[in-house]
Amino acid sequence: MKQKTIESNQFINQANVDYLIKIDSKADIDQKRDFLTEFFWDVKSLQRVKDKSQLPEVESDISDSNYKDLQNLSRIDRLTVEIEYGVSSVSYLFIPERSNEKLILYHQGHGGDFLLGMDTIQFFLDRNFTVVAMAMPLLGMNNQPIVEIDGLGQIKLNSHNQLRLLETKNFNPMKLFVDPIQINLNFLDKEYNFKQYSMIGLSGGGWTTVIYSAIDERISNSFSVGGSMPIYLRIAERDMGDYEQTNIDLYQNVNYLELYVLSAYGDDRKHVQIFNKNDPCCYSGNGYETYELVIKDKMLQLGKGNFQIFVDDTHNEHKISDTAREFILETIN
Repeated sequence: MKQKTIESNQFINQANVDYLIKIDSKADIDQKRDFLTEFFWDVKSLQRVKDKSQLPEVESDISDSNYKDLQNLSRIDRLTVEIEYGVSSVSYLFIPERSNEKLILYHQGHGGDFLLGMDTIQFFLDRNFTVVAMAMPLLGMNNQPIVEIDGLGQIKLNSHNQLRLLETKNFNPMKLFVDPIQINLNFLDKEYNFKQYSMIGLSGGGWTTVIYSAIDERISNSFSVGGSMPIYLRIAERDMGDYEQTNIDLYQNVNYLELYVLSAYGDDRKHVQIFNKNDPCCYSGNGYETYELVIKDKMLQLGKGNFQIFVDDTHNEHKISDTAREFILETIN
């Protein structure tokens, strides 16, 4: 019954969707990406972000009993990034015994630790991919620091909705979601010679995948699983999302439809949204039908990049299924 209610409230038509996408040229692409880098990092270009960037602290060949049964694993390196307000991001770099010189960046969502993505990590290790696994700020092995906020006192950061309290004239807390990714990629660029970077994210990690691949063309293939939908389709309260998913200063300048175009645009680039048809958590149903063809037409107009939607009807869970993993592998290869 709830499913029918959601679908009956999808009132926007394809003409409206086309109007919402203010991208018609490479110049528009560049302008939108410049806005994103300035929004997150307060600089005009991603290259300037890279030039100013730190590198992660690296602990090589660590031991973690949670991963002792992984196959085709040579070693795990721990990458730790510390940024503003003492917020840290802990990632694991899973290095296979046999490598195909391609990297998967796996990003977990609000569920917590990337340990929850063990099946996906093993799937790609089995096929000789290197995998770097990350979690969202304040989740998983990432810390939850106590911070001092002017006029409010000390608070312990344990929720994404609290991050809005860190906003100042000189700092945008949305940076906390993307900065560790570009820092890790800079390290991988420096230390390795991967032929391809692909990014896969589930739920909030799927949202992160959309945002980051829209900014950084180093990500060739991006796969957002149950990660986002345009604001006009978020009829159900469960679909609205946290602070980062509804930040008006971001989405009034680069909306979700435009982010999908940016994530797909570029030479040999592809962005895929994977929806679990009967997802009990997020973004089930068929709302994507209101924009799928519009974005595909936009990519043809722009002449570079590919956009695709894959609907997984093989299960009733909020997860990356075996079917989705096989589809991702086929797309990457």
